[in-house]
Amino acid sequence: MVNGTPSDQPVAASSAAPGAAAQRQPIAHLQQVAQQRPLAHRVLLLVGSLGPLGWMPASGTVTVGLVGVPLFWWMSGMGPLGWCAILLPLGLASVWIHQVGDRLLGEEDSGTLVWDEVFGYLVAVAALPWTWQIALTAFLVERTLDIAKVPPANVIERRCPGGWGVVGDDLVAGLYARLLLMAGIALVPEWLGLGGG
Repeated sequence: MVNGTPSDQPVAASSAAPGAAAQRQPIAHLQQVAQQRPLAHRVLLLVGSLGPLGWMPASGTVTVGLVGVPLFWWMSGMGPLGWCAILLPLGLASVWIHQVGDRLLGEEDSGTLVWDEVFGYLVAVAALPWTWQIALTAFLVERTLDIAKVPPANVIERRCPGGWGVVGDDLVAGLYARLLLMAGIALVPEWLGLGGG
């Protein structure tokens, strides 16, 4: 059971000072760390990385493209309550997975764990109509904002502990992207595949 006991401490913890930028460790090293873990920990890391996706270069962007966009299409028929019923537990699960998974891997905001990226994208598109233009625009805008850490995302990432900061900055990026998408839908719907002609 993952519970914060001494056996849950990272095999090789990051040496970065608190508040400093997270130092990315080589993928091969992280895979070795994961393989040395008990089975329950390996399963958690497997789930947190969504299988092989979290171990790929540009893992967050790849995961949003391969998981987030199809989920938007699949969920597009749901109303706001349906979206909330999925997003709330997904957000809380993401916080927990990143809180525990980062500790196991010895990293801060490990790029191997990708639930936060999917959560941020789904916040951006929640209850919006499905068109490929909206899906693509949301992908480009949300990923750009997430990487840029537009305030207060950068403050949340630094000041909120553990998984709350990791997921919080993606939540901010998703909300900003959502506002831009809603403005686009109101002002230039035809650009987003919603023209009535």
